[in-house]
Amino acid sequence: MAESAASRWTLISVLFSSVTLSASLAATLHEAALDLYRRDQPTGQVAGELVTGRVVNLRKTFQIGSITGPGFEARLETERGSGLVRYLLTRQGLELSGIHEPPPVRSRPRYLN
Repeated sequence: MAESAASRWTLISVLFSSVTLSASLAATLHEAALDLYRRDQPTGQVAGELVTGRVVNLRKTFQIGSITGPGFEARLETERGSGLVRYLLTRQGLELSGIHEPPPVRSRPRYLN
C-alpha cells in the first residue's frame, strides 16, 4: 500500500494548497493538467464527486530541489469551501505517461561573431 501511495505522488508535486488533497483529488488534478499539457491548452474545467473548478496551464517550468516540471494552478470549489492549488507535473510522471518535455524555446537567435 505504501508503494502505491508513493507512486501516485510521483505524478504531481504540490507547491501550495489551501484545501486538503485526497488521493482522488490529486488524481483528478493530474488528469486535468496532463490533458491541458498534451493539448497545449491554457485552461480547462475539472469536476469530481465533491469538487468543481478550473485548472490553468501556467506555461512555466517549476522546480523544487531536483523535481521539475510544467506548472499548473487550480481554483476549486469543494464541500468545505473554495481553495487554490498550485502544482507541477513531474518529469517522471510525464515520462510514465509517455510524454517527453519539449526542449526550451530560445528567446533570441544566436549569432556567430
